[in-house]
Amino acid sequence: MTVELPAFRDPALLQCALTHTSYANEHPEEQIPDNERLEFLGDAVLDFVAGAWLFEQFPEFDEGRLTSVRAALVRVSTLANFARQIGLPDRLRLGKGEIDTGGRERDNILGDAFEALVGALYLDQALRRCAAC
Repeated sequence: MTVELPAFRDPALLQCALTHTSYANEHPEEQIPDNERLEFLGDAVLDFVAGAWLFEQFPEFDEGRLTSVRAALVRVSTLANFARQIGLPDRLRLGKGEIDTGGRERDNILGDAFEALVGALYLDQALRRCAAC
């Protein structure tokens, strides 16, 4: 099942979020940045949004339990599953080598792409939209 991604005001942000380093390296003529910087930002946004949501939803949890649950929500395998649920594997721009070696199914690539997508969404539409997703 592929879920429709949110419409981006700046489509270049979405394109960047979906561009793995291997693709950017193989296609320098496109001058498209890879998704690593967006991944960094998305990681921070996800930590914040997950933490705020857990804080609101579970007032009975102490700090230790909130931290453990947040860690489970934002770990690579969980983010990779989220990426699969929204159809990111088919949308990723990967280099030939990554495609040939199964990169579309690698948890680390999918988790990183999901973080990059969240970072792009944050830049494009602010925190409120990220929290809504």
